[in-house]
Amino acid sequence: MTLEILSPEGFRIDGRRWNELRRFVAKVGFNTSADGSSYLEQGNTRVICTVHGPIEPIIRGKAFLDREHITVDISIAAFSTVERKKRTKLDKQIQEHVSCIQKVFEKTIQTGLHPRSEINIYIQVLTQDGGILQTCINAVSLALINASIPMYNYVSASTVGCTDTEPLLDLNNIEENSISWCTVAVLGASDNIIFLQTETRIHIEKFEHLISLALSGCQKIYKLMDNIIRNSDVVINHS
Repeated sequence: MTLEILSPEGFRIDGRRWNELRRFVAKVGFNTSADGSSYLEQGNTRVICTVHGPIEPIIRGKAFLDREHITVDISIAAFSTVERKKRTKLDKQIQEHVSCIQKVFEKTIQTGLHPRSEINIYIQVLTQDGGILQTCINAVSLALINASIPMYNYVSASTVGCTDTEPLLDLNNIEENSISWCTVAVLGASDNIIFLQTETRIHIEKFEHLISLALSGCQKIYKLMDNIIRNSDVVINHS
């Protein structure tokens, strides 16, 4: 299995080295009906995110007296995989992603500035080839900044996994299904981990090295995202 994931020459299935990111393409501010929007490709995983708010809560009973209420909605297109499987909002994995994203950005958004209001985050997964959660987190971060929502800093996320011998950064779908891996998100240019989720069992001896690689990947993505925001009138394509 290891030889299928990483060749003897050190190349992965898609031609990358162990510490290389997938192609990163992003655009912000294209949806004029939303307060903020982003389109993000990481490899062959493609996500659209729109943000509305702060606005008056749709359901008044959900309003908080001291901060904004953040809602997250994820839809996954039936054509996003070869399975053509229709996913509903009750899908367990979708609900887990919703909960994770909501918790991450409750820590990141300065929620005390607009009490009794609501920020609605809508995510549509167009295609999936690994790293869905990391791509969603990165897309939300870009859309929130595009919407001028006050945040403490960017949130950048990456996946990392390990074969029997080597760690791998930014996994595609085949790699996720074949090796142990986790998703890590950090705040800004720091090593401040605000989210860590292990998807499979990881040996403790490999964990420290994996986290170090994940932090490196998050910093690379942070720099790409910062470049995108600073040049938001153009599409940034990193490959």
